[in-house]
Amino acid sequence: MHSDLREHRCHQENDGAAAPRTRQSAALLSVCLGFFVIQLDVTIVNVALPAIQREIGGSLAGLQWVIDAYTLALASIMLTAGAAADRAGAKKVFTAGLAVFAIGSAACAAAPSLGVLVAARAVQGLGASALLPCSLALIVHQFPGPRARARALGVWGGMGSAGVALGPVAGGALAAAVGWRSIFLVNVPVCLLTVILLRRYADESPVHPDRRTDVPGLLLGAAMLAGFTAAFITAGEQGWLTPLPGALLAGGLLAGWAFTRAERRHPYPVLPLALFRNKNLSGATGVGLIFNLVLYGSLLCLSLCLQTQRHESVLATGLLLLPMSITVGLGSLASGRLTARFGSLPPMLAGLTIAAAGAALLATAGPASPLALILAGSILLGLVSLAMPAMTAAVVGAAGPEHAGVASGVLNTARQAGGALGVAVLGSLLGHGHPFSLRVPLLVATAGYLIAIAVAWLPLRERRGAER
Repeated sequence: MHSDLREHRCHQENDGAAAPRTRQSAALLSVCLGFFVIQLDVTIVNVALPAIQREIGGSLAGLQWVIDAYTLALASIMLTAGAAADRAGAKKVFTAGLAVFAIGSAACAAAPSLGVLVAARAVQGLGASALLPCSLALIVHQFPGPRARARALGVWGGMGSAGVALGPVAGGALAAAVGWRSIFLVNVPVCLLTVILLRRYADESPVHPDRRTDVPGLLLGAAMLAGFTAAFITAGEQGWLTPLPGALLAGGLLAGWAFTRAERRHPYPVLPLALFRNKNLSGATGVGLIFNLVLYGSLLCLSLCLQTQRHESVLATGLLLLPMSITVGLGSLASGRLTARFGSLPPMLAGLTIAAAGAALLATAGPASPLALILAGSILLGLVSLAMPAMTAAVVGAAGPEHAGVASGVLNTARQAGGALGVAVLGSLLGHGHPFSLRVPLLVATAGYLIAIAVAWLPLRERRGAER
């Protein structure tokens, strides 16, 4: 009888220990689902752009805006969303963001013209802007231990990277089977499931109700990013020496100057410039900007070149990018474990170095190049995902739990701003009025990764021993 009682107590203790782990896992799943779907929508339209153009019209510049309207809204509002998560609670803001994202997705699916589609994509980006910083704040709250947090960030990073890379595959398959509008409709049930899981399993993060919204910083930051992006897109359409791109670039620079001055004076700035005194955070944020600039721009160039230069179908284009998608997901999952064991610097440098080699290989691809070369280059490029959870762990570790919402907002704003600029810059280098070629944009991508290696190495090398 005593043995039975002891066995019963053991079962109770095991069940009690298992319950929090199950709740943690379910909470992580809900956060990762939301992160996955908004990352998916960054790239899911890439291979569907020719189909969208055939149905509702638009130039190359217009198609670039279909992508950048989303990423610009995402980047512009994200810092405010990070502060809102600290002020009102990450779970509450995350849920509101999912609702806005679902509404924007439905509007995209019903868009009758390119202008309406671009506007609806901006609504999607507005909702998505709440999800990125809130997802990190929720993970930090659910997983307080550094090693458990690093593993959770590996899963989170794997889901996000898989979303970015699976976008072209899912977009190609859906556009070929059902039509391009279906690529937006699939978001609605995913958002509903995520809300249900989140409300049931995730705990609310600590709130700081005294933090106010920096409206001047929000508006000036959005103007700066829009000016830079519009300058590069119009340069690709009208030429680099025409007046409009120069005027837009000057407007972006002026807005950036005013933004910096406003942030120094505001008591609750949307971008706390003091955070950048930490070299580890500054380095990881710089890597994040270049990471997305090259990855998003390269995906656009690959998708358009495969269909325009090599005349592949939309479905074939998605399938050709599938190995890269798989590599991105596996690389991010591996990075979480590597970061937990070795610190953030080694996986970050490994991912950037391998990706630079992949970009250089793709720069040699032409219309007559074997598909094996493109596949090999894209797989190497996908291994840049080794850097994603590592850079996130570096930022969160440098900022500390009390600034997790704002710091994660800074990193993800830099990443999405880089993505918008990458689509604009590398897309403009494909050439206007000439056959598309990967040579120039992918050479620029190679140089970008080499710069990122230097940015990562110089300030972050000192953390290697501390994070073990």
